[in-house]
Amino acid sequence: MRAIILALAVLITTAAPSFAQAAAPQAPATPGAAPAAAVPNARVFNGGAGLILYTIKPGSAADFDMVLNKTKEALLKSEKPERKQQAATWRVYKSDAPGAGGNVTYVMIIDPAIKEADYNVINILNEAFPAEIQALYKSYTESFASGLIPINLVPVVDYSK
Repeated sequence: MRAIILALAVLITTAAPSFAQAAAPQAPATPGAAPAAAVPNARVFNGGAGLILYTIKPGSAADFDMVLNKTKEALLKSEKPERKQQAATWRVYKSDAPGAGGNVTYVMIIDPAIKEADYNVINILNEAFPAEIQALYKSYTESFASGLIPINLVPVVDYSK
């Protein structure tokens, strides 16, 4: 099943410019910002699951991986119970072969998504590492070959039942 999802994600990434507008990364919110519902750049998946596609520049994968690892650390050290719930259902995959122009495709799969939880990486990092947020934001955004593509997924058929 995961192989099918990953194959679909790679297919979507290669065709994405024709049917999806890439979202620009948002600047960091103010430290101690309001809950997800009040944060204008919150990334919420209330359809049941979520998928985020990234196209990362060749040579920037190490910087992007560092940001992903800091995000994991932020989720796990958070005092907010929803952050620990997010960590339990959030996976990141990377293509095993370079794409067009040598770019690297990353796929975040969030299944199930925690209702009303904010999945914006910058907001999560800002909660845990406010003193480092500018450097993390720079590493994150400068690694992008293009914007990210968030997709809210709703269940259609569950073949396991």
